[in-house]
Amino acid sequence: MLSEQEIIRREKLKQLREYGINPYPPELFKISITTKEINSNYKEDKKVSIAGRLMSRRIQGKASFAELLDSHGKIQLYFNRDEICDGEDKSLYNDVYKKLLDIGDIIGVEGLLFKTQVGEKTILVKKFVVLSKSLRPLPLPKTDSDGKTYDEFNDPEQRYRQRYVDLIVNPDVRNTFLRRTQIINIIRSFFNKKNYLEVETPILQPIPGGAAARPFITHHNSLNIPLYLRIANELYLKRLIVGGFEGVYEFAKAFRNEGMDRSHNPEFTMVELYVAYKDYLWMMNATENLIESIALELNNTTELEIEGKKISLKTPYKRIAILDSIKEHTGIDVSNFDEKKMFETAKNLGIEVDKTMGIGKLIDQIFGEKCEHHYVEPTFITDYPKEMSPLTKEHRNNPKLTERFELLINGKEIANAYSELNDPIDQLQRFEDQLKLSEKGDDEAMFIDNDFIRALEYGMPPTSGIGIGIDRLVMLFTNNVSIQEVLFFPQMKPERKGIELNEEEKNLIKFIKHNSPVELSLAKSESGLSNKKWDKTIKSLTKHKLASVQKINNKFMIEIIE
Repeated sequence: MLSEQEIIRREKLKQLREYGINPYPPELFKISITTKEINSNYKEDKKVSIAGRLMSRRIQGKASFAELLDSHGKIQLYFNRDEICDGEDKSLYNDVYKKLLDIGDIIGVEGLLFKTQVGEKTILVKKFVVLSKSLRPLPLPKTDSDGKTYDEFNDPEQRYRQRYVDLIVNPDVRNTFLRRTQIINIIRSFFNKKNYLEVETPILQPIPGGAAARPFITHHNSLNIPLYLRIANELYLKRLIVGGFEGVYEFAKAFRNEGMDRSHNPEFTMVELYVAYKDYLWMMNATENLIESIALELNNTTELEIEGKKISLKTPYKRIAILDSIKEHTGIDVSNFDEKKMFETAKNLGIEVDKTMGIGKLIDQIFGEKCEHHYVEPTFITDYPKEMSPLTKEHRNNPKLTERFELLINGKEIANAYSELNDPIDQLQRFEDQLKLSEKGDDEAMFIDNDFIRALEYGMPPTSGIGIGIDRLVMLFTNNVSIQEVLFFPQMKPERKGIELNEEEKNLIKFIKHNSPVELSLAKSESGLSNKKWDKTIKSLTKHKLASVQKINNKFMIEIIE
């Protein structure tokens, strides 16, 4: 069902065609300049051609000011009827520009640069062409005389589903993604300067290895075999170290069939690096130098603020062993606990546990719930128990531990690194231990990868490897608390089928949404509806599962169903 605005725009589309104007022309439009170049290298009376989206208009008879948005920013346009229409026929201005163009249309203009009396850089339009007619109105915010802003496009679900609209109307969103690309380029440059080789490894894998996670599974028809979307690229990169490369890295999409929250998306981006003849101590130094370099190149400072907290990324970073951290924040020394004792301890600490959990996962849960959030400043959590780290080399000073660290910043894991296990016999035993966990019911336990064992049997040099979560790194450097804010198209629940609402229903939904849950009597009073209309409206909202009415503390409350 089309809205009134959509119907009007389709009628305008028809009229444009009747004028002989193709609203979606096939020819290229030659662009000579961008808004960024105009602002940085302005020259009076310079002839320019530029294209972009019409974002506002102020029509004053035979003249008009408008605003054009391209991928770099905005520029003011000045339309004058006599400049555009040199002959007697003024229809190009009077009809096409004034009546048939809308906010959101994409146009190309040619003209001359000048400054208005107040000094604003402007293009005097000599010629314009319609490049794409917009059939839906943009949700542009409006500001009243008191400075209050209305109709902002700020509902998170709408923004994530319609990122294309979000990017048009919310400039800060565009800046987040520009910074994301900058961060990736800084990391790539950092690695390339050290002569590490950027590589590509399979996304479809016969065995999902390199991490403890639940994979997505698919089927290859012609080979008639199951395949998995990769959960990590680690084992393939280590095969390349076996093959003789001394430093390899990959920016990789990884997929994990797990829950979604503010810091987890089932599809995410990471960069993994493996360097031969290094250990995890060397990698800690390299990692803090990389993070500091990103901060300096991106912001010219190592200081940043996120969620109101000031964080310094200046090296060196604090280091603490995971078991010491648990002792510090719970008062319990778990270093000599067996699985049964660890299970009881986790339970006593109020942590949700189940019988499928081995000692490694129990330690991980205790640390995650009782310790992790304390590490706001950059901190390396080191020396994880062997049960937690099946791909990691045994600690040189304690056979119960491994040479592994995680980097935490703002209470979130940013990176995970090891001295890589290169003993094929030990690695096979670790895989077999994981198999036991799988048989116990742990659906995140690792598979046995016999080909990887075979590769190790040819000999892999001592190696250190690291995986860095790009999405969380971008969250850190753009002051975003939700991973959905740094992904162009985050995974969403299926979109609810559109339900046609009348004005009373729309207004009531809007009120409930801003006050949910709200007392039913208050909602009725605010709606101003008669008893008959109120009953009809409430029945419609509850029938379509848009709102629910419940009795809470002897009061009837109504709330939005998300």
